Formats: sequence, structure tokens, C-alpha cells
Amino acid sequence: MNSIQIPVGISDFERIRENNYYYIDKSGLLNYTNSVLASTDAFICNSRPRRFGKSITANMLTAYYSKGCDSEKMFSELEISEAEDFKKHLNKYDVIHLDI
Repeated sequence: MNSIQIPVGISDFERIRENNYYYIDKSGLLNYTNSVLASTDAFICNSRPRRFGKSITANMLTAYYSKGCDSEKMFSELEISEAEDFKKHLNKYDVIHLDI
């Protein structure tokens, strides 16, 4: 019987996807983000209670949008890969990610 690894304390999105940790797909957030990118609604606040995935969500956004990542394979099995504009925004932007 195979055990499922739970990524307790791990907020590195790439590490979670590459090592097949248990992951609840929240890439649908990228659909919404893509729809407001060029609008005045593009300022998004990612607020959640303590320990509810703010860091992993920020890392997911970085992995998807950053030119510094090659993440098509990482997102290919997630909900966002079914969107029409999946590749339109994938790894197309300069991203500054600060972890404070």
C-alpha cells in the first residue's frame, strides 16, 4: 500500500508538484487572474487565515507567470491547463517574488 505524502510546512510549489506530494488543485485562481490582468481589477489581495496556503499560492502564481520558470509540464495536469489562454500567459512575465 502506497502512502500519500502530505507537504506539511512545504510552501515550494515546484517541489510539491515534482515530488508528487498530495496537492489540492487551486490553479483555477489563475483563470480569474488571467481574466483581470489587463484591467483595473488586476490588484488582487491573497488573504487567508494563518496556515491556509498563502505562500504556496504566491509560489504557484510565480511558477505560472515568471519568465524564469519553465513550468508547462508542472501545470499540464491541473485545471488551468484546460483553459483557452493557458499558454498565452504561461512564463511570459518578469516576476519579483519577495518572501517576507
